[in-house]
Amino acid sequence: MLKARRQAAEQVAASLIAAETAIDAALTLTAKLAGQMPSVRADAGLSALIGQGALERAIEAMTALGLARNHIVATHKELSLAQTQIGLGAINVVADGGSGEKPPAADVAPMARQLRAVRSSARAA
Repeated sequence: MLKARRQAAEQVAASLIAAETAIDAALTLTAKLAGQMPSVRADAGLSALIGQGALERAIEAMTALGLARNHIVATHKELSLAQTQIGLGAINVVADGGSGEKPPAADVAPMARQLRAVRSSARAA
């Protein structure tokens, strides 16, 4: 029974890590896109009015991805609780995909502050 629970937890962990990785990749690529648009526009000698709507949509997409990241991190925390509830508290399946070792804690606070700043400036505009 414990083996079946561990296997189930490892399957869920793999999906969770894939989802976290995909959201981070999407956020990274969208940030790159949003960063390129103003510089490419300026390099081409175009008015700041050109592409403003597209830039705003990219920023909104980054905000949505930030919210998605927040939700997937909350999912991770909830699965960590479920892991304990099914008797796998000593096995760190959810955090690392089954290796038994906790990954180093990432400092997401600076990113959260940046996303809030972007969201606030987008609303002010």
